[in-house]
Amino acid sequence: MTDFILNESDTDLDSDEELQEAFAKGLLKPGLNEEIVTVEKQYINNVADLKAKLKEIRLKLPWVETLDLVTTVAPMAPDVAMQIQETALRRKNIKENTKGIKSYDPSEDPVLNEFKRENLIHRQAQAAVVEGIKMLKDLGIPTKRPDDYFAEMAKTDEHMQKVRKNLLAKQAAQARTEKVRELRQQKKIAKRVQIETKLKQSAEKKHMLEQLKRVRKGKSNDLDFLDDNKGKGKGKGSQNLNNKIAKKRAMKDKKFGFGGKKKGSKLNTRESSNQMDDFNSSAKKKPFNFKTKNFKPSSKKKNQRPGKSKRKNNRK
Repeated sequence: MTDFILNESDTDLDSDEELQEAFAKGLLKPGLNEEIVTVEKQYINNVADLKAKLKEIRLKLPWVETLDLVTTVAPMAPDVAMQIQETALRRKNIKENTKGIKSYDPSEDPVLNEFKRENLIHRQAQAAVVEGIKMLKDLGIPTKRPDDYFAEMAKTDEHMQKVRKNLLAKQAAQARTEKVRELRQQKKIAKRVQIETKLKQSAEKKHMLEQLKRVRKGKSNDLDFLDDNKGKGKGKGSQNLNNKIAKKRAMKDKKFGFGGKKKGSKLNTRESSNQMDDFNSSAKKKPFNFKTKNFKPSSKKKNQRPGKSKRKNNRK
């Protein structure tokens, strides 16, 4: 039974939603709404129709499809039983030692009651499992998965390929980011090393020029700094490079000579003009034949140059 008191001083129907609900139920009347309206709710318990509907919606399936069981509670585990027994003995000793004092009753503790309920549910589930496995074995239904069992995947291969592509794309982007970060770090380190090397070279050059200036002004006679500068960089790598350059220079010298002065090398000098060993005064020029426009010897050479082998023997 529900009572509504509707008047101006009532604060229960201040909101629009409550007023609309009361108006929909027909509780609001014309006027000042001062009278009390009483609504009596009727409850109908149609047992016959409920049973018929239950019979209609009840599933008539074999037990294998439902696996419903009604069992009793399984026996308690030995360790739990021992623990409960020890707790009971401890409680009994506490009551004997504290006579006349209101002692603590664990049965009234909701925490212990909750543990008791969970323990009963666990034991009942154990009993249901034991009985259910026995019934399944009687029906010849296997209860263990075979070793070569392959379950069907919940997701399709196309979906897993999309997931795989997404993961590979993320890995590639992460690897690219790491590579760019490493390159930037290497670039910073190389730039720092280059700056340090230039500063060191400029400092060494400045120091050498200062020492050279002191030598020019006559303030110092020590020229060892020149040897030190020449000897720098004679490590293992530089030594191999110098050996390679030396071999290359030797091969070129062997093939092309040692260089030297080129301009004016074929001009006569005092020594070459005074040397008359190769001069032959009996040699005659060939007359020019205007008809054939060729030089033609008028007579055979009387004094011919000896052969190479004879000249070689003559030198000995």
